[in-house]
Amino acid sequence: MSPNFENLTALIHQATGASGIQPIEVIQQLWSGYGTIVRYGLTGSHRKRVVVKHVRFPDQVNHPRGWNSDRSHQRKLRSYAVEIAWYSRWSARCGADCPVPQCLAVETRGDEILMVLEDLDEAGFSERRETVTETELRACLGWLAAFHATFLGCQPEGLWEQGTYWHLETRPDELAALDDLPLKKAATAIDRLLRDSPYQTLVHGDAKLENFCFSPDGARVAAVDFQYAGGGCGMKDVAYFIGSCLSEEECERLEPWLLDTYFTSLRQALARLRPSVDAGAVEADWRGLFPVAWTDFHRFLKGWSPDHWKLTSYSERMAHAVVRAVNAAPGG
Repeated sequence: MSPNFENLTALIHQATGASGIQPIEVIQQLWSGYGTIVRYGLTGSHRKRVVVKHVRFPDQVNHPRGWNSDRSHQRKLRSYAVEIAWYSRWSARCGADCPVPQCLAVETRGDEILMVLEDLDEAGFSERRETVTETELRACLGWLAAFHATFLGCQPEGLWEQGTYWHLETRPDELAALDDLPLKKAATAIDRLLRDSPYQTLVHGDAKLENFCFSPDGARVAAVDFQYAGGGCGMKDVAYFIGSCLSEEECERLEPWLLDTYFTSLRQALARLRPSVDAGAVEADWRGLFPVAWTDFHRFLKGWSPDHWKLTSYSERMAHAVVRAVNAAPGG
């Protein structure tokens, strides 16, 4: 499945001035057969390469875990519209402390979308990591802190009202499949706690390790994949990121250091970008919501894939404590 090459060539030429275009490699297939991400080489342009995200809505969806439904399909369609809105309206506000690829061109035709993006490899972020050291953890938590500080208090126009791909409102099927009844009972209250934080920002919404691109030394990082960007508490991204790259033992042992590292970066970013904001108040509120955000994702995962490797005893203990507190509260 590839776009009409003449159309693609014209789009890239318009965006970069390139006189020649040559496919180099398929970077990845999109989830559930919705397209590809391909790197192209250029001649006659100041850019040597670009990355093209080609979305084509399939006639038949093949979800890896069997969640094939019209609701799932509509969520995917909306996610690509959100990503276009992200690059059109929001991405230029990201500074040097939370870099993202520049979007050079977008074209939508019927059931296809083409996004021509800056190649982050060429921009100095050529490395990917499957495991992390303290260096990479600091880089990613610093990126998230700068991102959350940049967009603190913003209304998510064009994005998801509530970001993340596991948000309760968009996942009724997974909630219905959840057989942990106390957690199911607490799900709405958990969501409300996150929504009711007075310090709403934009969240990346899928801030897993695979969506970060690193400098060769691992000390600098950029992020990709903004299909689930939207409003929310920054702890959603932090909890999800930590769970994406650390073992159960590491999550538990490093939790204080990870949160201290994030909040140190957040305080610095707020002092720089939002000096009128009480950084101590943001930290106090969000620290209390870290286990709530963790439990929110745990709720989704337990309904979506009950045997998933991320459903650890550490995660269960944290969720049980949150659920007990929520269900014991007045009106819980």
